[in-house]
Amino acid sequence: MRIWQLQEAKAKFSELVKLTQYEPQIVSIRGKEEVIVLSVKEYNYLKGAKPSLTELMQQSPLKNYDIDFSRDSSPARNIEL
Repeated sequence: MRIWQLQEAKAKFSELVKLTQYEPQIVSIRGKEEVIVLSVKEYNYLKGAKPSLTELMQQSPLKNYDIDFSRDSSPARNIEL
């Protein structure tokens, strides 16, 4: 990720925009990183709807395995306190 000073970012804005297609760019003001410029594609990816837990489980490669979720019915062991 390249860090641009604000004056340089203004002067070379076209170049800055082109580089965002490959990776986000940082713009600094008075030596402090203030802004990240990123492509619309990256923004939409970051902003996009996240799948629900149910959807994630349905997409799991383990979904076709037969898993036994029954609980052990044996009595608990005696513990002296």
